[in-house]
Amino acid sequence: MKRVDEIMTKNPAYCLPEMGLVDVAELMLRYDCGEIPVVYSRTEKKIMGVITDRDICVRAVALGLNPLAMNVEQCMSYPPIVVKTFTDLNDCCQVMEDHQIKRVPVVDENENLCGMVSLADLTRNDEISLAAEVVKEISQPRAHHAPNKYLV
Repeated sequence: MKRVDEIMTKNPAYCLPEMGLVDVAELMLRYDCGEIPVVYSRTEKKIMGVITDRDICVRAVALGLNPLAMNVEQCMSYPPIVVKTFTDLNDCCQVMEDHQIKRVPVVDENENLCGMVSLADLTRNDEISLAAEVVKEISQPRAHHAPNKYLV
């Protein structure tokens, strides 16, 4: 079986927690993605969370907050769910299924961001049956999640 580092998107876009939501939305547009890992600093890319297009909608817009006045840290999802570069692809897909996520950041041996694995990466690498199984599992309804603790 393949490992994560064989199919991951290398050197993905990332953001810092103090970035504004407009800036991170522009990154999503520029890189055509719906999730951006949030790292502690540009030099040490340890992941503190992720921010998704859904996070912005659910944790800002839907609550009537002004996303133009908010930063990434106020909306991000945490703790981050990550996999290591050497993770078996089946195990990576199981993580995605267990957490109902479409993409997962990849960290190296020093816990620094080095890649992303998404459903698109699976399909581009002819892992269609794995992608289909992940989609099936993450599409199952789950209990409603409470809003991010920063907004309580």
